[in-house]
Amino acid sequence: MNKKTIKYIGFYDSSSNTVEKRNFRLSATNKMDYIIKALNEIGYDVEIISPSWTIKNKFYRGKALKIKDNVILRLFPTLPWYGKILKIISVIFSFSVMFFYLLFRTNTNEQVIIYHSKWMSLPILFLKKIKSNLTIVLEVEEVYSDVKGSKFWKLIEYKLFKVMDKYIFPTELLNKKLNIENKPYAIVYGDYHVKEISRTRFEDGKIHIVYAGTFDPKKGGALAAAAVAEYLPDIYHVHILGFGSNKEISLLLDKIEQVTKKSNATLTYDGLLKGQEYIEFLQKCDIGLSTQTPDATYNESSFPSKILSYMANGLTVVSARIKVIEISEIGNAVFYYNEQSPKDIADTILSIDINEVNDSRSMIKRLDKQFVKKLKKLLKNE
Repeated sequence: MNKKTIKYIGFYDSSSNTVEKRNFRLSATNKMDYIIKALNEIGYDVEIISPSWTIKNKFYRGKALKIKDNVILRLFPTLPWYGKILKIISVIFSFSVMFFYLLFRTNTNEQVIIYHSKWMSLPILFLKKIKSNLTIVLEVEEVYSDVKGSKFWKLIEYKLFKVMDKYIFPTELLNKKLNIENKPYAIVYGDYHVKEISRTRFEDGKIHIVYAGTFDPKKGGALAAAAVAEYLPDIYHVHILGFGSNKEISLLLDKIEQVTKKSNATLTYDGLLKGQEYIEFLQKCDIGLSTQTPDATYNESSFPSKILSYMANGLTVVSARIKVIEISEIGNAVFYYNEQSPKDIADTILSIDINEVNDSRSMIKRLDKQFVKKLKKLLKNE
């Protein structure tokens, strides 16, 4: 297979470069890593181009880092992050350097993938204006101006969506909303990497339920999961894993204390687990909870990554009835509750026969194969 190189632009940094403290979101880099894996599978080497600037009061030079044999990361010089004015200059400088790199280092009719961010909109619009023959595949994870932003940014963001050539979306609903002209697209809900089974059971005879995610009260998931324990019998153990501010953790611990006094089921806060430790914990459990507030604005565009994580580790999933999940290709494999109440969630949990064969891992493997084929088709017509 002849190797070709494709440029993938987005906020990214390597774990080997933590000393520079360049800004990026772990959720974004995880999604990029999965798509990079798929690109490698269909024969592409990948050059990641990152405008990430440092958040330290220090200047750093640009560099190219080898991530693995067929992936390199290109980072640009970054100015010290200090004081309001210098911070603004630093952001403008980083995007300017990236813009000129793309302007002079992309060829006519070349195809690039760009992970959409609010701040990326203007430089990419300018680039497309100057190099109209450049084929841009825009990876849209969220419409930022729909959640927060001025009329100016909404105009810019929707202008960007309109002039792009191809798309990668996280949900069918977002494709329907933004891809008005039905341009080529692929949909990937998240990371379809199925984790190797290495699980050892708790061996206490209980059914173990886990909520893993944010403790943000606005999203409601952790507090709703904790409240469920009050309506479950003593054969169940509800685990809460995740992250939040000190205030959010304190609020959760207070909730756990209140529920424990009234509950026959076991309810515990098990901290923030990462990497292999997180995977091994999930694989000890039976049911995964996706209990986020069902009517939140972001539910139209984002697919809950925890659902894929649960399924990749062999868990049965209980979720709020959200359209983006229901119409997805895994929609029929999820158990839904209709009301955001502890009793309704508990009733859904109690309806699950834990002894039935759960084929969730096979379903994620199938989605992985489908996406690789769709990505190959998306990029083939260059």
